[in-house]
Amino acid sequence: MNLASLRKEYTLGGLTEEKCDVSPFKQFSLWFSEARQAGIEEPNAMTLATVSPEGMPSARILLLKHFDEQGFVFFTNYKSHKGNDLEHNPKASLLFFWHELQRQVRIQGFVHKITREQSAEYFFSRPLESRIGAWASEQSTVIESRELLEKNYARLKNEFGEEIPLPDFWGGYCLNPIYFEFWQGRESRLHDRITYSKENNEWSRKRISP
Repeated sequence: MNLASLRKEYTLGGLTEEKCDVSPFKQFSLWFSEARQAGIEEPNAMTLATVSPEGMPSARILLLKHFDEQGFVFFTNYKSHKGNDLEHNPKASLLFFWHELQRQVRIQGFVHKITREQSAEYFFSRPLESRIGAWASEQSTVIESRELLEKNYARLKNEFGEEIPLPDFWGGYCLNPIYFEFWQGRESRLHDRITYSKENNEWSRKRISP
């Protein structure tokens, strides 16, 4: 397989400073709405990149569950690898890639836990099976077999019935951005890259070279 020959020309559109909102949050909201309108499956899927206490980077796909000008919210097990990373280093990066629109958005910032009340509001909106799953999985720990996981799930389902409490080890994080990059693919690899950086509590917008 010759991977060097795999290439695609990006021709769907361009991005100018004049087309970008002065607020990166409003610009993200616009692009997110267009991703939904384009019929993209799970437009809220994003890559979360963290760094371990030893300095090893790690990335995985999560689902964005809320965003506003306070930040971008996702949920997980606090004892997972990413939870441990964020406990020691609260800096992280998000990446959205919408292939159908030839667009991506990079976001960097600082992460903090949301309140338990906010976590509970989302947790109890989840399907019953997902709530049990949060208890059944000791996320990121070694497990002997799939069968053991399923037995643990069945046991907890029987014990809890319909009343599934919010685990102490599970909840939400919010990434408060200090940097955005909006990337639009262009012909000849001359892509458009518009960045927003937070300086003295104000957003500065710039174009950077592809």
